[in-house]
Amino acid sequence: MNMICLEGTVISGKGEGTKFMKLPWVKKQAEEKLGFTPSAGTLNLRLSRECVELRKKLNNTNSIEILPAQGFRIGKCFRALMHGLECAVVVPEIPEYPDDVIEIIAASNLRKKLQLADGDVIEVKIRF
Repeated sequence: MNMICLEGTVISGKGEGTKFMKLPWVKKQAEEKLGFTPSAGTLNLRLSRECVELRKKLNNTNSIEILPAQGFRIGKCFRALMHGLECAVVVPEIPEYPDDVIEIIAASNLRKKLQLADGDVIEVKIRF
């Protein structure tokens, strides 16, 4: 199994992750494919320039796909670890989605569990 470590700065999102993670078909597929029921919302990280290049390597690797309902796009997921907690990095397949942002989902709210605030720097280990 391969692993890459990405470092990013915690940022606030637009709230779209919360809406998305509450959708029944997303929850069901996350449970089946990732092995956990995701907490509402995502933890957003803005990557450094060096980490953006590493993240782009994931575009050509096997991922766990959350297959969309009509009107939605595929989300590629990668199993990951953050401070020893099982999680998953989600890369939405949206053309205008920024290359320097990743979203992380987990069974618990990572912001609260790890006491994170905007501006904190954190590392995530992605397995593929």
